[in-house]
Amino acid sequence: MPGSHEIRRLPYSAEQMFDLVADVGRYGEFLPWVVATRVKSDSETEMVADMLVGFNALREKFTSRVLKDRPSRIEVIYIDGPMRDLDNVWQFRPLEGGGCEIDFRVDFTFRNAMFEALAGQYFDRAFRKMIGAFEERAEKLYGSNSSSATSAA
Repeated sequence: MPGSHEIRRLPYSAEQMFDLVADVGRYGEFLPWVVATRVKSDSETEMVADMLVGFNALREKFTSRVLKDRPSRIEVIYIDGPMRDLDNVWQFRPLEGGGCEIDFRVDFTFRNAMFEALAGQYFDRAFRKMIGAFEERAEKLYGSNSSSATSAA
């Protein structure tokens, strides 16, 4: 099962980063390969959303339930789509002196063998590009203080 785990320390608060990650409806504005999103339902603790992802000519839609425990944790539970399984957890921990540590883990298996092969070949690079897109979005929304943003992985 392809997957990755990353820990980052960023100069933004846990609340700010939680809000950024929980704003699934805006993923198409900044995340690579996200063609569109549709939030079907949303509350303080749970969201159900569709996401259309495109890789060149391939496009797939999947539906997930997002469990929100503000400001410390977001867990994505796969409901339907091209994957067999998806485990995705974000944890946000405040740091002494400001900023937060983000612990992000994702593991998945596609039903489609071609997607699985593509994911296996390119997943690490795609994962890092996706994490970078979240960091760039945080800088755009919350200001620049990138000198204190570091990777702990």
